[in-house]
Amino acid sequence: MDLRKDCNYIVSEAIRRVRPDAAVRRALEGFQFPSAGRLLLVAVGKAAWAMAKVASDCIGDRLDGGIVITKHGYSEGPIGNLLIREAGHPVPDFDTFSATEEVLALTDDLTEEDTVVFLLSGGGSSLFEAPLVRQTELQQITQSLLACGADIVEINTIRKRLSAVKGGRFAKHCSPARVFTIVLSDIIGDPLDMIASGPAYPDSSTCADALAIVEKYGLQLSEGAMACLMQETPKLLDNVETVVTGSVRELCAAAADACRELGYQPLILTDSLNCVAREAGAMLAAIARYHQNTDRSLAFLLGGETVVHLTGKGKGGRNQEIALAAAQGIAGLVNTAVFSVGSDGTDGPTDAAGGFVTHETYAALLEKGIRIHEVLANNDAYTALQASGGLIFTGATGTNVNDVSVVLIRR
Repeated sequence: MDLRKDCNYIVSEAIRRVRPDAAVRRALEGFQFPSAGRLLLVAVGKAAWAMAKVASDCIGDRLDGGIVITKHGYSEGPIGNLLIREAGHPVPDFDTFSATEEVLALTDDLTEEDTVVFLLSGGGSSLFEAPLVRQTELQQITQSLLACGADIVEINTIRKRLSAVKGGRFAKHCSPARVFTIVLSDIIGDPLDMIASGPAYPDSSTCADALAIVEKYGLQLSEGAMACLMQETPKLLDNVETVVTGSVRELCAAAADACRELGYQPLILTDSLNCVAREAGAMLAAIARYHQNTDRSLAFLLGGETVVHLTGKGKGGRNQEIALAAAQGIAGLVNTAVFSVGSDGTDGPTDAAGGFVTHETYAALLEKGIRIHEVLANNDAYTALQASGGLIFTGATGTNVNDVSVVLIRR
């Protein structure tokens, strides 16, 4: 019984089935191409290159140009007459700011006859940014929010008020041109004003919400940043049409299908997992222990996005912490594994997509003098999983629809 082989198959199949190719084609099938005016394409996010490639193929010569902004290393080459830009994630960098300025210049002075096809995927909050505060301050605020364990909705509530393109402001910038938005969702429940901080969707959050987050986490902001938080974002946009395609629900369903093909009886427990990563790992281990007496091969799946509280200076990501936190709980359980993976192929600031552990991992790490509780306290899951051969590598996947965590019990 090769649980690692099963893991690799499930991960590869799940990600393959949620790549944006078919989803973007479906969305564009219902799109009425304008007969006059300019037709521009702007793609932003970790899946931007793949989404833009499909859209360019579908639109063809009618496309007058555009810009793709994706994460460093995520471009797969030229696409027609589109400019390809790579930028910083999860913290915006100089490339982010310069690429966004190019987008704003391209979409300046549009008319009612013009149309912008806007392709949006997770990671856009960092990759698409024109800050209303100093760039260094924006980077510091982003780092502080990530470090204190704020969830993605809280982070975006702050970031959109410090930006000239977030919270519906990009669509307002394009007005009166039509903006046709295709969204690949990476947030639980698909809140359109929060995915990539909602550049082309009315903002449902308020100034009061933003101030409450500042107080909750004790953020230290400049007077300029606080003034931005007091400026309300657009609440009505009449030039935007939005289609959501792809989500964590589809990722979980694809992973469940792959489990079934391998002989497991899969059960999707939730597609809205939202807790601390280590707690999720402990819960997965508890599920495995409860079902150890089964005479069938079982797979339990959870989709969503957990958070990590940074208490150390190690290397890792939320999916790696989930897996490592489960290792002690499944120690000694026969033919049992836990793995967790990010659909975009990167987990935190690392080159791994996630982590994999079995009933033997805990003992193997102890033999090497590695104690899991100490590793987690230092947020150094990568190092421990590397030592046990438990890192999962997929490379850039071209999609981004949250994470999936799986318990495998093979009989």
